[in-house]
Amino acid sequence: MNVTLIGAGNMGRGIGHRLVAGGNSVTLIDSNPEAAETLAVELRGVAKNGATVKTATLENVELGDVVVLAVWYGVNLDLVKKFGNKLAGKTVVDIANPLNSTFDGLATAPDTSSAEEVAGAVPAGTKVVKAFNTTFAGTLVDGQVGGQKLDVFIAGDDEDAKQIVSGLITDGGLVAVDAGPLHRARQLEGLGLLGITLQFKHNLGFTTGWKLTRGN
Repeated sequence: MNVTLIGAGNMGRGIGHRLVAGGNSVTLIDSNPEAAETLAVELRGVAKNGATVKTATLENVELGDVVVLAVWYGVNLDLVKKFGNKLAGKTVVDIANPLNSTFDGLATAPDTSSAEEVAGAVPAGTKVVKAFNTTFAGTLVDGQVGGQKLDVFIAGDDEDAKQIVSGLITDGGLVAVDAGPLHRARQLEGLGLLGITLQFKHNLGFTTGWKLTRGN
């Protein structure tokens, strides 16, 4: 599958590793073209099953079937407004945790979420899926935590779009966990906040992951 990955920072790097591990071709975009090219070189070195990696700019990119917004809350909204009708028919993945300025709470109101705000800003026919906000960059690069495959919780209203994103996740060696409709992004973003808070409180170094398990 052709995926446009916007953001060559830590999370873009982690998600990019999983995408090319699954044989998906990636187009990288970043406000810093040098950062995008540096990451592209890294991803080409680990790509499998014919995956290709190239860079582009916001102005000249030909968007893939899936567009991953690996950027901060606020920037994600600016991007979808900038793309406008180019996103029609695409599956957009929002990974943002809408942290407040003091990083001890969410900036969004209780009755909405970053993902729902993105969904309200995209053109008709665009499917929005929440994913990757409960995972950390380093664990995504490794694909596991403590010897167990990393769980990626997702939410969305379009079942086909969720299946597409689940396929990207599982092809990359991770476990996709369907959390339900898009409004469940509110709880996922709360879980993301909790995970970030625990890293600082317990000096965990962003090396942990949430795991859904069951007994026999």
